[in-house]
Amino acid sequence: MRLLRSTDLALRVLMRLAVAGGSSPTTRDVADGMAVPYTHLAKVVAELQHMGLLEARRGRGGGLTLTEQGRTASVGAVVRAFEGSGDVVDCEGPTPCPLNSACRLRGALRRAQEAFFASLDPVTVEDIVAEPTGVLLLGISRGVDPREV
Repeated sequence: MRLLRSTDLALRVLMRLAVAGGSSPTTRDVADGMAVPYTHLAKVVAELQHMGLLEARRGRGGGLTLTEQGRTASVGAVVRAFEGSGDVVDCEGPTPCPLNSACRLRGALRRAQEAFFASLDPVTVEDIVAEPTGVLLLGISRGVDPREV
């Protein structure tokens, strides 16, 4: 299973903000630091804000901050929210699969997908930025070579 780009960005934004300390980087700062298009990251940030995982303030002194809910958020819940609850394969698409009525693969893939999400449920954002990751993230966000941290 491969995560959507927006899911990957959402997790990386949460990780970046989890180690931001007292700073509040802007969406543009984060996009530049991740080398991703601002418009794409802005959509991800809007969704994370809607989920209550971060706060975004505009204007002078504005920026992004992780909420307490964001800090303790389940990685599995974040991945589910961005990936959606659809099947891994599209059996009902424009050309429905001829095996659809008697297929056992679809159920097996659904169980595997749920097992994937379930394995991420107990993992929090705090967990994924614990040492040594947090130190590396700090170095990257400051533009420092991680080997020098």
